[in-house]
Parts: sequence; structure tokens; C-alpha cells
Amino acid sequence: MNALTSVTGVISQVPAPAAYAILAAAVLAESVLLIGAFIPTLTLLLATGAMARTGDLDLALVIATASCPAVAGDAFGHRTGHLLGSRLRTGRLGRRIPAAVWRRAEALMAKRGGQAVLLSRFVPVLRTLTPHLAGATRLPYRRIAPYSLCVAPLWAGAEAATGYAAATSLQHALALGGPALAVTAALVAGTVLATAGIRRRRARGAPEASADDHASDAPHDPPVGGVA
Repeated sequence: MNALTSVTGVISQVPAPAAYAILAAAVLAESVLLIGAFIPTLTLLLATGAMARTGDLDLALVIATASCPAVAGDAFGHRTGHLLGSRLRTGRLGRRIPAAVWRRAEALMAKRGGQAVLLSRFVPVLRTLTPHLAGATRLPYRRIAPYSLCVAPLWAGAEAATGYAAATSLQHALALGGPALAVTAALVAGTVLATAGIRRRRARGAPEASADDHASDAPHDPPVGGVA
């Protein structure tokens, strides 16, 4: 409550262009290893969403302002991970991140690949690590770009809209923020997992059906000796 009130107070004292610039800079800075853990993007998006309700800012522009640097940050993180490679985790900044967080990010990346960028967007710190790990494992950027482009406005919209809807009560905004994001993340994750499962079943079933069809269409050899 105090943090959100303080951020809202600071943002409301600057001109609208400066407020948008602060939001964009904060979201982009969150893509930097270690630094990202200390950037209050949730608080900023709740605050700017609340300000959009009062007419000081435009909600659509707030969402766009947060979405663009989120996508750029994923690209930056992927490039950084590609350059650092195996040194990503053992470097000076990487060693300061808890091992448990690294394990969660690595497990998600190994299991989901490009989809991990989408799923981790709603989890602080993980959304910073995942693009870096994608680059470090040499996963092509084109494999994560579609997920990054899709989830960035969804993430920004969920957080900003929560602030917008509860602008009359900052405490109410904080109470709603976590559940709203959790529901959104669950819906997104469920859709992705269901789609992936359908695709896997189709991929497994297609060769089998093809083999059966070929077997039934193949001409049968006549019985030996001409006996039917």
C-alpha cells in the first residue's frame, strides 16, 4: 500500500510524457540480470493504470508503452544469453541469483522451449531469466519471438487494467493484482498446454495412420502355387 501510494504520488507529479518514459524505462530495465529483480513493474503498471482512470494518462497508451519494451527486453535478454553462453549462470551477476530460481527457469526452458517465455512473463525474476537461458541454449530467437509478442500486451493489460478498475482504492488494487494475474496466467498456460497436447497427439497419430493406409493399399502377393 505504501509503495503503491508513493509511486503514484511521484508519477502524478510529472508530465504525462515523462510518466510514459519512466514506465518504459522500468520495464526495459527489468530485462537486465539481477537489476530486474528490484524493478517494481507491477507497482508502476497499477499506478499508471489508476492514473488512466482519472484521465491523467491513456490506458491503451500505458499498455503499449509497457508492451514494447517488454518485447525489446526479451530480445535483449536472448542476445545477452547467446553472447555469454555457459558463463551466464557462473558469472558475477548470475551467481547472485538463487540456485533454486535458476533451476526453475532451466526446467521450464527444457520442458517448454519457446513457450517458456510466455509462461514465465507472469512470474517476476523468471521473466528476466528465461530469455537469457533461451539465448544461452542457442534456441533461435524466432522460436521465442511469437510468444513474446503475444504475451507482452496480455501481461501489461492485466496489470494496468487492474489498477484502472480499482483506481478508487489503491489497497483494493493491490489485493486484486495477484489473483487477477494468477487467473490470467492459468488461462494462458492451460491454452498453451492444451494446444501442445493436441499437436503432439496428432503428430504421433499421423505416421501410424499413414502406415496402416499404405499397408491396406499395398497389392497382396498371390498364394504360392496359385491356390486361393
